[in-house]
Amino acid sequence: MITTLYIFIFFIIAAALVAVETPHALSAVIALGAVGFGLSIVCLFIGAPDIAITLVVVEILVLIHMIRATLQRDIITIMGPFSRLNVIATMLIFGIGVAFFYQVALQLPPFGQAVMTLIENSPSRFYLEESLNQTGAASAITAVLLDFRAYDTLGEATVIFTAIIGALALLRRTVKRERKGKGAGDA
Repeated sequence: MITTLYIFIFFIIAAALVAVETPHALSAVIALGAVGFGLSIVCLFIGAPDIAITLVVVEILVLIHMIRATLQRDIITIMGPFSRLNVIATMLIFGIGVAFFYQVALQLPPFGQAVMTLIENSPSRFYLEESLNQTGAASAITAVLLDFRAYDTLGEATVIFTAIIGALALLRRTVKRERKGKGAGDA
C-alpha cells in the first residue's frame, strides 16, 4: 500500500510540473485536474473518504469552469529570454522552501501516529480518543462530521443547497427573458 501511495504522490508531482511548465493553457488546466484527482486518490489510501469525495466534487466543478474559460478566451502565451538573475533567484527561493519544509518534516511524528500532546480537556482530544468507541467510524473526521456535529453539517449542506437553488432560479429567469426577447424580435 505504501508503494502505491508513493506512486500516486510521484504522479501528483509530475502533473504539477507539467501544469507549471506547459506553454498551453488547456494542457495546464488538464494537468491541474490530474493533480486534484490524484490527491483525492491519496486521501482514499490514507483513510479519509469524506475528504476524497469533497475533493472530487470540487475538482470536477473547478475543472469544468476552467476548461470553459480557457476555450472561450484567446490566451496568448508569452515566451521570452530568461535572465540568469531570475533563474538564480527562483532556485534560491525554491532551495530555502525545500530546506524549511525538510526541517518541518523532521519534527512531525511518524506517519500514521496521532499527536496526543493536546490539552487535557480539549474537545479535539476527546474526539480523537472516543470517536471509534462511540461512533464506530474509523476516521475521526467522519465521526465529527456525521455523528458529533451532524446538525451543523446538515445546516451547512442546507445553506449550500439553498444557494444552488437560488442561483438556478436566477439563471432560469434570465434564460426565459432572453428567449422571450429573441422570440419577439423574430416575429
